[in-house]
Amino acid sequence: MADSSKTEKATPKKREDERKKGNIFQSADVVSALSILVLFLTLRMTLPYFYTSFKTFLTRYFGYGKTMQSITIQSASDVGRDCMTALFTMAGPALLASVAIAIVGTGLQTRFKFSHEQLKVKFSRLSPIQGIRRMFSLRSVAELVKSLIKIAVLFYVLYSAFRNITNSFTKLMYEDVMQAVVFILQSIMDIVLQLSIAFIGIAALDYLYQWWEYERSIRMSKQDLKEEYKQLEGDPLVKGQIRERQRKVSMQRMMQQVPTADVIVRNPTHFAVALRYDIEKDPAPVVVAKGQDYTALRIVEIAERCHIPMTENKPLARALYRDVKVNSQVPSQYYVVLAQIMAWVYSMKRSSRS
Repeated sequence: MADSSKTEKATPKKREDERKKGNIFQSADVVSALSILVLFLTLRMTLPYFYTSFKTFLTRYFGYGKTMQSITIQSASDVGRDCMTALFTMAGPALLASVAIAIVGTGLQTRFKFSHEQLKVKFSRLSPIQGIRRMFSLRSVAELVKSLIKIAVLFYVLYSAFRNITNSFTKLMYEDVMQAVVFILQSIMDIVLQLSIAFIGIAALDYLYQWWEYERSIRMSKQDLKEEYKQLEGDPLVKGQIRERQRKVSMQRMMQQVPTADVIVRNPTHFAVALRYDIEKDPAPVVVAKGQDYTALRIVEIAERCHIPMTENKPLARALYRDVKVNSQVPSQYYVVLAQIMAWVYSMKRSSRS
């Protein structure tokens, strides 16, 4: 019985993991139906050859009793060997084609992947309790119903075919050998065709059921999805801690650049932007640090210790904080107002020197 907590569809990783374990979706009935269908088609294509071989076989052994003086172990062995050889020669191509399509059909469903996991000895498989659970599981009931349907279909087809054959068999004793061969071959073809049609229908239903059952068996719970996400993307808690450390390192580096600023534009406590402008190196003023609330107060404290000029300009402080990244140049739309501020800064520096 499936776990009621497993309500989510399997992820691609889950499907690949199940494949590695050997838990691969496949329908054996599809392979069986394809094998029977190919058997029928091959018999149809090789019918002239089959007819000739079968005719030769019957002609030879129906008249064999006329020439046989006595039955010995050697003669019986020769007859048996010849019968097996003739049978394989006639049915060999169809059987080989049927086996080949079975291998290909299974390979296409499993993508020709072979897992050693299914060959490993697992003591859980030997558990009587697990065995009883498997016996009364939905899969076991479905397999039982499917097997009963197969047996019923097979019995019905064979019964109908043999009833028709036996009704006409007495007439064959008075018919030519060629007519008997044609009748027998036609009867075989009818049986194979009826079985093919019946088993294709069963295979289609089995394919749908097996797909539903497989999808149900590999479903995941929400906790499974979380665990898989942790494996692929990392634990969110750990990632959050890493981001916090990176933020602290970035903040520390930014604060170390505040002493290099020429002026602090503030608002007056909520925003603070530290600007540097070296005429020889910088084509335009550069934001070396910026912050809001607590970070803004830290920038102001460092600026006060370093005796960096500060000016209050609420619109400019907000705009620079919003539009300009740290270590980036100020856009040209702010040049006019910044030129006035930088002129004020340079005048203060000249006054302090004098």
